[in-house]
Amino acid sequence: MLADSININGKAKINNTYDAIVIGSGISGGWAAKELTGRGLKTIMLERGRNFEHLKDYKSAAKDPWEFDHRGNVTQEQRQVRPVISRGWGAVEPIMDYWVNEQDAPYTEIKPFNWWRSYQMGGRSILWGRQSYRWSDFDFEANAKDGWAIDWPIRYKDLAPWYDHVEKFAGVNGSKEGLPQLPDGHFLKPMDLNIVEKDVAERLKKHYKNTRHMIIGRSANLTEAIPDRNACHFRNRCWEGCPFGGYFSTQSSTLPAAVATGNLTVRPFSIVTKIIYDKNTQKATGVEILDAETHQTYEYHAKIVFVNASALNSAWVLMNSATDIWPGGLGSSSGELGHNIMDHHYNLGASGTVEGYEDKYYFGRRPNGIYVVRFANLFDDKRDYLRGFGYQGAASREGWSRNVAELNVGAAFKDAITEPGQWTIGIGGFGELLPYHENKITLDPNRKDKWGLPVLAMDAEIKDNEKKMRVDIVKEAREMLENAGVKNITSWDRGHNVGDGIHEMGTARMGRDPKTSVLNGNNQVWDAKNVFVTDGAAMVSSACQNPSLTYMALTARAANFAADELKKGNI
Repeated sequence: MLADSININGKAKINNTYDAIVIGSGISGGWAAKELTGRGLKTIMLERGRNFEHLKDYKSAAKDPWEFDHRGNVTQEQRQVRPVISRGWGAVEPIMDYWVNEQDAPYTEIKPFNWWRSYQMGGRSILWGRQSYRWSDFDFEANAKDGWAIDWPIRYKDLAPWYDHVEKFAGVNGSKEGLPQLPDGHFLKPMDLNIVEKDVAERLKKHYKNTRHMIIGRSANLTEAIPDRNACHFRNRCWEGCPFGGYFSTQSSTLPAAVATGNLTVRPFSIVTKIIYDKNTQKATGVEILDAETHQTYEYHAKIVFVNASALNSAWVLMNSATDIWPGGLGSSSGELGHNIMDHHYNLGASGTVEGYEDKYYFGRRPNGIYVVRFANLFDDKRDYLRGFGYQGAASREGWSRNVAELNVGAAFKDAITEPGQWTIGIGGFGELLPYHENKITLDPNRKDKWGLPVLAMDAEIKDNEKKMRVDIVKEAREMLENAGVKNITSWDRGHNVGDGIHEMGTARMGRDPKTSVLNGNNQVWDAKNVFVTDGAAMVSSACQNPSLTYMALTARAANFAADELKKGNI
């Protein structure tokens, strides 16, 4: 239900006391709300953007391409309002208003930084790529083994049951491969590789003597119906919102579950400006919000606060909290709040054409692709840089919209575009960025947003380790395609600004020591044990796998820990 708010004699009167507050409604915020309400806690979820309802607000999901006013293109006015999104592939007509208005909510780029934001109910859970991979102890132990940054306070065994928990509820399809660097999970039946992908995968397996693995991606799309949700219809229009609930999002999954408990209140247009901290009890008592529409200020109080505003905004909330005690904000006593920003390599890879399958095609528009599992710096493989990378991609046949340069008019042209074109295959690299203390965000004292609030200043870049890895990602992509018999190979590296991978992490890392970390091993802020941060801000390293499944598992684990501690009277 939406939060109650009524006016009596010109003054807003609200129900402002709950058991738990969740800041943010995206992937991790939705999970926090589901778990806390499921444990019987009266919970309010605060979303800074608009309400966005399942089914009703998926305005374009049932439209055909020719029904869009601009045939999928965006206007100059839209580009002016969202210049950062317009730098990349996210600037397309159906979803343009899903992205934040960047004129209202700007940020400062000390170094180039591409920050993809969606301020609406569900956040980027509507827009995410749905790739869902577990991390292994190769990832959780990497910092300790390399002597880099700090050690994770948890290991795979601590998260494995929570991976099970979230996979079963979210619905993740995938194949069991038995690979130690990519643990198998609780999967729905996998999607199928097409004929070219199967053959290329087999050639790679043979050439590299079973040390390289091209598998079907593991995605949070339903390959079979589960309660209250239908199986994926293979439309591949997920980011417009799925009318069938065929992929995991807050709207399709965690929000309905939380609402069903009768314990959830939702308040959109609620910008959390700070966490209210009591220095005597060393705990939070609630939060202060600014109503984004009326500009009125309210307070909400609770025994537990979950900060899930996304990696950078969660740090922003902490930075603006308890500044009378810590000038750098709540959680800054270690000197690490806002530091150690990470992302994943993006904008590089290779592609080519595949001959000999002209009589083959495939069914539907599969909303998933191939995944090449990490092989660099594992087992007997050693490189001149730390960590590793994987690839995501697909093989497909060119469609009617391809450019047929020799035939651009007349009957021959019409005949040509009724037939599918040649087979192509492409793979793009996703690689690990190391956590550097100097890669940081700060509050810009000279710039405010629409609401008069300080904005973030981004000061992060890739360094020598990442530059070496990027060269290797492109080299290995070319070599693998060549060894698989792919022709006419082209490769690319378009450069990388931190943020390009849309997997921003760090800023409030977990750890074993309050002197070197913001959070403990249960995602509690060391300086306020009833405040939990479980989104990307908590990450200690970035691995090379998509991180969202790990955010879900961390959140479910922390929420149940919080409920247990509350019951015991410890927080």
